[in-house]
Amino acid sequence: MTRPARLAVGVVSAGRVGSVLGAALARAGHVVVAASGVSKASVHRAEELLPDVPLLPPDEVAARADLVLLAVPDDALGGLVRGLVATESLRPGQIVVHTSGAHGVEVLRPAAEVGVLPLALHPAMTFTGRAEDLHRVVACCIAVTAGADDHAAWNVGEALVVEMGGEPVRVPETVRPLYHAALTHGANHLATLVTECVDLLRNAGIEPAERVISPLLSAALDNALRHGDRALTGPVARGDIGTVRKHLAVLRDASPDTVPGYVALARRTARRAAEVGVLRADAVPEILSVLDEETER
Repeated sequence: MTRPARLAVGVVSAGRVGSVLGAALARAGHVVVAASGVSKASVHRAEELLPDVPLLPPDEVAARADLVLLAVPDDALGGLVRGLVATESLRPGQIVVHTSGAHGVEVLRPAAEVGVLPLALHPAMTFTGRAEDLHRVVACCIAVTAGADDHAAWNVGEALVVEMGGEPVRVPETVRPLYHAALTHGANHLATLVTECVDLLRNAGIEPAERVISPLLSAALDNALRHGDRALTGPVARGDIGTVRKHLAVLRDASPDTVPGYVALARRTARRAAEVGVLRADAVPEILSVLDEETER
């Protein structure tokens, strides 16, 4: 039996995150009453994930909603909030949620001053804006941030996350930027690293490059999550200085733009491997010396 709807939800805007979370809230029994979307991609996502939901300007979306979901870029959020307050689109008793990882609830202060319940909900997941993301929401953690002493807001935020099928994790306002930096460093830079590795294989004539590297990367990620730094392997962790020199030489010729990243990560790997005893302490200075030589070229 379908659970009766409880909240009218307005989505600003129907981007990759907003459209998916709007659909997740609808699946939980709420009703998405309006969304905003200007680009062709946003309109298409709304048609796919929020069918029959009218597309309206942000102020009209907010005015219709009990729960206003602000899913806009980090730098646009503050201006949007001030604009909604200035147009009197928000009212006491509404729940206003933003999905920015970099911000806590301080950015919602102008809205809170008119009586809304401010919340920050950030899924620790990358979004495509397609239907498969609805399945990923169920498996992901969602960071909940509310005012330090606003127990009602914390409870509402956690309840919304559970309703969408996610796992709520409390992230205080003070550590929100560090939380977001950690996720960005992992997810975004991992994508860059993987695509660089695929390019190197492909440029060497090795195909299918993705198929060759996929099991290795999957195992490395799994081992790192299970065992931490003790999962480190490879020439740096073993102290194979000759191999490191050879890598630097071939990368210098084949893909010089890759060298700085290799050097930086190799330096971090050496130090972390030594700290947990995977790499002999007496091997660290020589490895770092080789890496320093490359940096000074």
